[in-house]
Amino acid sequence: MWETDSRGTELPSLWEEALKLIGPEKGAVHLATAAVLNAVWDLWAKQEGKPLWKLLVDMDPRTLLSCIDFRYITDVLTEEEAFEILQKGQVGKKEREEQMLMHGYPAYTTSCAWLGYSDDMLKQLCTEALKDGWTRFKVKVGADLQDDIRRCRLIRDMIGPEKILMMDANQRWDVPEAVEWMSKLAEFKPLWIEEPTSPDDILGHATISKALVPLGIGVATGEQCHNRVIFKQLLQAKALQFLQIDSCRLGSVNENLSVLLMAKKFEIPVCPHAGGVGLCELVQHLIIFDFISVSASLKNRMCEYVDHLHEHFRYPVIIKKASYMPPKDAGYSTEMKTDSVQKHQYPDGDVWKKLLAAQGN
Repeated sequence: MWETDSRGTELPSLWEEALKLIGPEKGAVHLATAAVLNAVWDLWAKQEGKPLWKLLVDMDPRTLLSCIDFRYITDVLTEEEAFEILQKGQVGKKEREEQMLMHGYPAYTTSCAWLGYSDDMLKQLCTEALKDGWTRFKVKVGADLQDDIRRCRLIRDMIGPEKILMMDANQRWDVPEAVEWMSKLAEFKPLWIEEPTSPDDILGHATISKALVPLGIGVATGEQCHNRVIFKQLLQAKALQFLQIDSCRLGSVNENLSVLLMAKKFEIPVCPHAGGVGLCELVQHLIIFDFISVSASLKNRMCEYVDHLHEHFRYPVIIKKASYMPPKDAGYSTEMKTDSVQKHQYPDGDVWKKLLAAQGN
């Protein structure tokens, strides 16, 4: 919105200026943008009678590109370059779609090895996951080095040398500390270390990445990246080997599309963040589209899965043989059950009433 001064000159409104203070393209404004646009994409897919991934796969490349804002990223990816990527992705697209429908997209589990779990809990959860066919496991690290060594040894011994292990520090370390800590955990052959330092430290990630290459450990990050510009710079700086988009952190499908295309240009595998609470339901659409229409590869690619709160959604994810099966219901898969919404509605839902009553006591 614009306001006019006494001479008729258009000026930004106070409202617009206030919004810039909590943005732009990051923070509260960007999260709200993601929420609104995710709902719009859900409605568009429902209007077309297709799951979102299928809406994107069937979309004409020019129409798809019209949904992307290329501002600030044309030094890395122009619209014409993106068009060429999508055109090349047309080759074999039908076969890749059939592959997804039959086998699904490979997933990894984060549910076995959270910090704070006892050894008995770790063993129980790993045993159950192995029985269910999981072959890719992620363990949380960073609180205590000796404890990490013990836990990683326990998990590696349980899953064996042939299965894939990843580690996640959740922004715990300074740059030198990250390099030193991971050199001590290298014996457990992790595929990557996720978020080893501040998500805003692009050059720090680049330093860590360079230092860990001789150890055969990649750097993964992205779930806390504000926008496509941060991803652009991470790619330019060679600061990551695995790129982790988030369906709610960036500006919805639109901005995620630009990041998928940049990742393809740099040939960096996309392994989305999906920490439960509806994130799995959303991001499955993006990564299935990525395989069918953009990357055309499953090498070193997988999508996170956390078995958490799926019971609140009308169209929860379907996991078979440790893979995401493509959703068949129209929409973006995050419509919540009416009963769940009512129970958790603030302040009159049953859940909030109990919490507030407990606080009052």
